[in-house]
Amino acid sequence: MAAAGAASPSGDECVEEEEEEEEEEEPGSAGGAARGRGVTLRALLRDGVLQPGHGVLAIYYLGKKFVGDLCADGAITWSGSGQRFRSPSAWAAQCKRSVQPGRKSGCGWASVRYRGQRLDRLKTLWLRERARRALPSEGEEEELPEEEEEGRGDSGAPPAEPTDGRSRKQRDTAARAPVRYCALGTRDAARSPRTLVEVTPFAAVHKFQPFHVAVSSNVLLLLDFHSHLTRSEVVGYLGGRWDTDTQLLTVLRAFPCRSRLGDAEAAGAVEEEICHSLFLRGLSLVGWYHSHPFGPALPSLHDIDAQMDYQLKLQGSGNGFQPCLALICGPYYHGNPGVESKIAPFWVMPPPEQRPNDYGIPMDVEVVYIQDGFLTNDVLQEMTLLVEFYRGAPDLVKFQELWSPDRTYLDKLKGSLASRSPKEQSFAHILEQIYGLLRHSG
Repeated sequence: MAAAGAASPSGDECVEEEEEEEEEEEPGSAGGAARGRGVTLRALLRDGVLQPGHGVLAIYYLGKKFVGDLCADGAITWSGSGQRFRSPSAWAAQCKRSVQPGRKSGCGWASVRYRGQRLDRLKTLWLRERARRALPSEGEEEELPEEEEEGRGDSGAPPAEPTDGRSRKQRDTAARAPVRYCALGTRDAARSPRTLVEVTPFAAVHKFQPFHVAVSSNVLLLLDFHSHLTRSEVVGYLGGRWDTDTQLLTVLRAFPCRSRLGDAEAAGAVEEEICHSLFLRGLSLVGWYHSHPFGPALPSLHDIDAQMDYQLKLQGSGNGFQPCLALICGPYYHGNPGVESKIAPFWVMPPPEQRPNDYGIPMDVEVVYIQDGFLTNDVLQEMTLLVEFYRGAPDLVKFQELWSPDRTYLDKLKGSLASRSPKEQSFAHILEQIYGLLRHSG
């Protein structure tokens, strides 16, 4: 995203980014609004999602807090400076550049909080309501998005068991049979965002993978451990380095999000902490991961749109290409061979130019896995913190119960992590201590 220009001395003119603000689209349009693009603060003010006020907006970045006023026309006034901005992204970029002059973008909707709630969360809820009103069968019960379905992570309440004699997992798997991308066609608001889509090999579209990927085994071990802990979906970020000369993306660290889905305030604090950790280690944000606890490691339509947005955010306004990797972990899916979790990488190719309203194409990414010689203290500490975070939660996996006729959930976890553990065994006693915590955490 381009640098913001200087404000006028009077503060009456808006600071603009070189990239023009996107026009707001009409409700129900099949274009950018369906993906959250083109949404403005004016639209959320018009529909009563937001209210203008002094000091209602805030950004927390690297230990600093920035406060802003939301104006009735949708502009943002930076308290103390009098500068006005036309969008959250412009304000966030300016704030973050005041701390890090080399910062290129602000990721505004995700960085700005309105009365403690992240703007991107409010925007998502607003878009969902608009989509619901546009459905032809209005009045039917709305399907929960994928990240809120299994275990009802937001409310903390355990899922109700169906009354048709089948378990929830059996019914959900049957209802979510994956489809091929070519069967999707044009974007359809009536299609469930939880629809799973098969990934497409690059060779199938006569293209070469545009970048190489190497992933540390410690990354896989930590995200696999995180995914095993709860019946709800988990999310985390990936840190690493991008080498433009060799076109190699190296993923070196996983950063689990220790927050509950729907807790916007806690999520914002966790993400700022992760940004700070990346900065201290000299790493860049190179991707994200999430889990499908009892389903296959395939992207849903929701995942595809989210990945496309992440790719655009990491790209920023620069001309150089920088990839963003997505990993999906399916820890307890019985369709996986053996006890090892399926961890699947994917990347999204934009739809053809002549079909701009189609979904992005989920591409199967080839990855080289690097076997680490030992577990780092960072990984072991993250594992301990995760056990403490989920201790006593209603959706915590009961590790003493049977996952299969001859294996408990703890056996399943150990078996999966064994394939990702370093051969050097000096850390084994620490892992056993962590497993001991899991036995008594429910």
